[in-house]
Amino acid sequence: MRTSLSATLRRLAAGGGILLAAVTVGSRLEAQEIRDQYHQAPRDTVSQAVYDGWKQFNLNCARCHGEDVLGTTIAPHLIVSLKPQGPINTKEAFLQVVCAGRPAKGMPAWCSLGMDPAIIEKIYAYVKARSDGKMSPGRPARKVQG
Repeated sequence: MRTSLSATLRRLAAGGGILLAAVTVGSRLEAQEIRDQYHQAPRDTVSQAVYDGWKQFNLNCARCHGEDVLGTTIAPHLIVSLKPQGPINTKEAFLQVVCAGRPAKGMPAWCSLGMDPAIIEKIYAYVKARSDGKMSPGRPARKVQG
């Protein structure tokens, strides 16, 4: 009788192991689905160029124009400036002002300081995205390449 009891217990243990493995694999798949459901890309996921523009704006422009392009007492609110009715309502006007600066108002001529025009274009892409309401304040998320 002992032999049949231990054989039965071994069979139950083996069956339980298989069942446990199946439940574990199923749980992992369900957990992945739940994780994907709750970790979608943020609304304002941006291209690499816009992300680089955000970084360059924060390095070079935010000290005067404010965090998130909201302006300060020193320099204007660029979200408003880039609107269709604003004073810098085209890409060309933006590039011209940034490159030549506004020395009378204390803004440096960034091109004479060695800033690459490609960087200025990336800054424009970021500021324009904020002006158009396509981005929220704060650090944007980058689109995954691939």
